[in-house]
Amino acid sequence: MKDISELLTPHDIRYSRDHEWARLDGKTIRIGVTDYAQDQLGDIVFVEAPEGGKILKKGEECGTLESVKAVAEIYMPVSGEIIGVNTALEQSPDLVNTAPYTDGWIADVKPSDLSEMDGLMAHDAYLEMLKGIKE
Repeated sequence: MKDISELLTPHDIRYSRDHEWARLDGKTIRIGVTDYAQDQLGDIVFVEAPEGGKILKKGEECGTLESVKAVAEIYMPVSGEIIGVNTALEQSPDLVNTAPYTDGWIADVKPSDLSEMDGLMAHDAYLEMLKGIKE
């Protein structure tokens, strides 16, 4: 397990309490799981991504991650329509471990309410939450 100081936590994204991230790119939001989440799960061996075209609400389960240790749900950090999924994860689920914020992204979302991004945590708030978990 990584120490908090070793975790990747980019400043240009928002974080959920369930350890998903969301990055706004124009009118689309790319989502994935945080470095903390993948570190806690261990080696990811399977990713069940949400179906394209599916409309989900913030907080709804949108997929699962299966590791050698456990199975964990992925929750929507924002409401919207799934407009793309990372098909590379079908052959290389380990991308979630090696590059959670780049090549290991989960889905692209057309948000139904952009203001939901304001309800997610910025970098510093997420780190503070993690410090509370680790204590």
